[in-house]
Amino acid sequence: MRQVTVLRHRRILIREICNGRKQRMQESEGISSRPTAHPAKLTQFSIRELHDRPLSGKPHEAVPWHWKLYGCELIATAVLMIVGILTNTLILAPASPLSDVLKQHPGLQTALCGLFFGLGATCAAMTPFGKTSGAHLSPSVSLAFALGGRLAPRDMLGYFVAQITGACIGTLAIYSTGLLTPGWGGWMSSIHYAATLPAPQLSPIPVIGAELCATAGLIFMLLFLAAHSEFNRFAIWMPGLYYFCANPLIAWISGDSTNFARSLGPALMAGNFRGLWIYAVSPVMGAALAMLLLRSGLFGKIRLMEARLVNFGHHG
Repeated sequence: MRQVTVLRHRRILIREICNGRKQRMQESEGISSRPTAHPAKLTQFSIRELHDRPLSGKPHEAVPWHWKLYGCELIATAVLMIVGILTNTLILAPASPLSDVLKQHPGLQTALCGLFFGLGATCAAMTPFGKTSGAHLSPSVSLAFALGGRLAPRDMLGYFVAQITGACIGTLAIYSTGLLTPGWGGWMSSIHYAATLPAPQLSPIPVIGAELCATAGLIFMLLFLAAHSEFNRFAIWMPGLYYFCANPLIAWISGDSTNFARSLGPALMAGNFRGLWIYAVSPVMGAALAMLLLRSGLFGKIRLMEARLVNFGHHG
């Protein structure tokens, strides 16, 4: 009898979802209306799984940790670092033929470093792992979602650990290729594995300010675009363009990191921890500032959506 009741409950829930009741609930919470999954696909999920929505800030009480999400976020962050360090080495390393051409145009060279590191984030997001985790790829992005009520504190912590671990693993992976090919290793070493370092001639204050503004601008742009249906399809492609524009202005001050995990991995491989604390503190303040602006009402009513729904049209 209990099994029959559970099956009946499941059928009723699926029917309600297909009739649009879940869609109206999503709209009231600020989640973009998308076609719901086919009923035949929904039957493979338990009632608990249908109610477990960690990336909407509503995890099921019986599922305190979401290891699959954390594992996928770890791998996606590693992909970001591999693509970013690889491309930046080709652009910056003095021995690189491409660098030899671009050094005549230092502003363009710096902008391209930002473009390709940002496109590394897009590549990571487009992998199956990024599509599963939502591809935050940065503690500052996860913090922004948590402040917006779209990530529970426990899951935010899981994402933090995954991102930091993934960045270190990704940097170690690209570092290992240099051990197999010493010439290539020399190229990477010459640019400190794309490390972000504060300008030595500046005090910490302007460096903190630069990272704070860069992070706030990035978070604000991504969440603002994601909140508007006419723009949200472009959000996944915007990091590259953002860093392309921001790098010439900010990279000479702070390296334009906006991401503690992205700064930690190269710092470990290069053995240079100068100013690393700045990249732990400033992005946190930047994310908080961005959320404050978004919630202020100065830019209209902003409804924060989960990253997977914006970028890929699904809840996972």
